[in-house]
Amino acid sequence: MTFKNDWQKDIDRLEGAYAPSTIKSYHADMESFAEWCASYNVEPLPAAPSTLCSYLVSQAETMSASTVNRRIYSIRRVHRLLELPDTTRCEEVHLTLRRIMRSKTIRPKQARGMTREYLDLFLESQPDSLAGLRNRALFSLAYEGLTRRSELPPILDADLTMLPDGTMQVLIRRSKADPFGQGRLVFTSKRTAEIVNSWRDRRGGGYKYLFSPIYQGKPMNRALSVSAIKKIIRTTNERLDLGANSSEGFSGHSMRVGAAQDLLARGFDIAAIMRAGGWKSVDTVSRYLEQSHQNVWI
Repeated sequence: MTFKNDWQKDIDRLEGAYAPSTIKSYHADMESFAEWCASYNVEPLPAAPSTLCSYLVSQAETMSASTVNRRIYSIRRVHRLLELPDTTRCEEVHLTLRRIMRSKTIRPKQARGMTREYLDLFLESQPDSLAGLRNRALFSLAYEGLTRRSELPPILDADLTMLPDGTMQVLIRRSKADPFGQGRLVFTSKRTAEIVNSWRDRRGGGYKYLFSPIYQGKPMNRALSVSAIKKIIRTTNERLDLGANSSEGFSGHSMRVGAAQDLLARGFDIAAIMRAGGWKSVDTVSRYLEQSHQNVWI
């Protein structure tokens, strides 16, 4: 029996249970495997251990270790969805994967940290317009909330609470590490609260989402997309001549990384930084902090 076409609709069963980006990765990884199998006239499902090993070795020639590892995880997921024997866990496959991981020992790429000095440059470079004011509010909140780019679009106007001291409490509704939407609270400075409120006042009331797209000078009543935030960062990179597509440029993760590095430089310990950014793994936050320009010998 062939399962050649079944895997696509079975991956679609994951809709709503996993992030759209995760489901998209499963589709792309399985498509890669199915096309490779077709080129060698072998069945992709159920996959023979020898087929998996050969595929992994071929992928390792051009792909990073993390991509190869993700490929095998996606293939494993499809086997489970189709209730097929999970050959991805065979010892032969495990050893092949370990050989690949050991042969491709490279440091993971790390987003450049947008520390406070660069944040101020990003804020100052925004145009004197409704979009520029929105962008300043977005960058300020992303930095002080230590947010990922994907965490900004779901924020609602109703998620903001002004505090008696002039600062602001914000509910981050959903994140990569919080798939079930329990949320986490972050707190801003007075400056960021003022910038965010200035954006809201100039935009006007009656909008569901905090950050909305702007069309022909008018805000739209829907959430700003993740791709639009990426474009805003890239455009600002280019304006400041920071290299939009180079290692010198900033990305959607830069505010989170830079804020963590600034907190370390100000003397906060790992526990406090993990609390501020919603991290659950010390290893993850440690990778962010190792590039902090803090010299312990000075």
